[in-house]
Amino acid sequence: MKWQADMIHSMVSHLPTLPSLLERPGELPRNRLSLLQIVIVLIAGGGHAFSMAWPFPFMFELGQSLGWLQVLALILLVAQLDGCRSWQRAAWLGGLFATSMQCATFWWLYISMHDYGGLAAPLTLLAIALLAAFLALYYAAACGLFVLLAPVRLARRALVFAALWLLAELARVKFFTGFPWGEGGYAHVDGWARPLAAWVGVHGLTFLAALVAAGLALALRAPRTRWLSALSLVVVSVALAWLPVLNTVHVEDAPAPSAPLLVTLLQGNIPQDEKFQAGTGVATALRWYGEQLRDAKTALVVAPETALPLLPRQLPQGYWQAVQNRFSSGRQAALIGLPLGSYEEGYSNSVLGLKPGQPDQSEPYRYDKHHLVPFGEFIPRGFRWFTEMMNIPLGDFKRGAVGQASFDWNGQRLAPNICYEDLFGEELGARFADAALAPTIFVNFSNIGWFGNTIAIDQHLQISRMRSLEFDRPMIRATNTGPTVIIDPRGQVTQALPRYTRGALVGEVTGRSGITPYAWWVARYGLWPLWALGLIIAALALVFRRR
Repeated sequence: MKWQADMIHSMVSHLPTLPSLLERPGELPRNRLSLLQIVIVLIAGGGHAFSMAWPFPFMFELGQSLGWLQVLALILLVAQLDGCRSWQRAAWLGGLFATSMQCATFWWLYISMHDYGGLAAPLTLLAIALLAAFLALYYAAACGLFVLLAPVRLARRALVFAALWLLAELARVKFFTGFPWGEGGYAHVDGWARPLAAWVGVHGLTFLAALVAAGLALALRAPRTRWLSALSLVVVSVALAWLPVLNTVHVEDAPAPSAPLLVTLLQGNIPQDEKFQAGTGVATALRWYGEQLRDAKTALVVAPETALPLLPRQLPQGYWQAVQNRFSSGRQAALIGLPLGSYEEGYSNSVLGLKPGQPDQSEPYRYDKHHLVPFGEFIPRGFRWFTEMMNIPLGDFKRGAVGQASFDWNGQRLAPNICYEDLFGEELGARFADAALAPTIFVNFSNIGWFGNTIAIDQHLQISRMRSLEFDRPMIRATNTGPTVIIDPRGQVTQALPRYTRGALVGEVTGRSGITPYAWWVARYGLWPLWALGLIIAALALVFRRR
């Protein structure tokens, strides 16, 4: 849009004068300029966070992704970095940007730790700030290296920034079990770059957006005689997303494996502070989900994460046997979220699948969550003292394997993932190594009620939508408080229940076959091709760096 372009140009066109002010002590005190830079990067970091899902009920639609805002945030950051005279200053600016970005992204952790966990408010705020600051170290390193390694030529400089930013995001995916919530690529689930998702995934979109942002920032700051190369890089990058060959070489024409599947997705809306209380939430959950499982008329009924908040042996006498008997014959199946295990063997956050014709109803289909949430589902070594300060149940699960088998039903292969597991596309992609066994439908089981009626709900929805784009698969989501939705293979929500209501969503979902380019390479090589891209560009910049 023209007003967006004018706003970007207006904000950045004044930034070239900032570095020069450092060399003119009489015009502006150095500490005041430093404060201005800090304000710029803090605001830009917040804008980056808001681009994934707009958190306010004004200006834009609540929960809307804003790819242009994410690019603008990086433009402002790069403009500041390009004026730095030392890598230390660049590292501080990058760290401040990333700390602001992440605090504004996952501030809702306060609700789970303080409101539901009982942790004192000052300690909760400190814990969130420390987590954000720790994760910001990756970006601080990237920004410091950018100033150290940046070539003279603008196009190459933009490429180096994009590579280092990609490496910072990948580090957040990989290290310390990973927590890449709020990555920049998700802002483009509705944007100009979305056609490339099926080719390069969300991390590839992150790289492309950083390349465009750096190219624009450097072009706007450069002398007129040198801006052409950076601007041409931007034009090529944007055009890449819309090459006709990339839009046509998709799996649109891959046949559906069978007829549409009629599903019922349950949303119990059990208050989180009552969910594990025997006299309130547990009794309500057992009664309501039991009735819905009994009365469902569709081919598949799905109950969300820990819909039944007790181990099977803890359920009222005859309850679980009645559920099993309900789906032991006929033409209906169920996928039900509940905890499993024992003290001796350990506990797991799991999904059980019940369907007619199973050889042994006592051993139904089982999926165990692999990617556990730190502090919520497992206790990192040395941090038990921290979790003991909170009143959060079920805090130490064991992991399931990567690439577990799908649930076969009515010609579909339904691939469960629990809660924020759909944040890790490379792990979902492990199921696509064999096209004959690849999932046809993703099924997400969530209870995001830990974080209240906040923007976390919208952020998680954008994550699920991105997975649909990457793999060309529909995603059905059954959640405790929302969003319970059906997402088509193009990442569009086709049906949804109102949030924070109790109800059942009945709809059709059509599975997909075929393998996207992203699914093909991530199933075989994981994220190593992207690691290689970032490291090779950084290594070349080191070899040919400016003396």
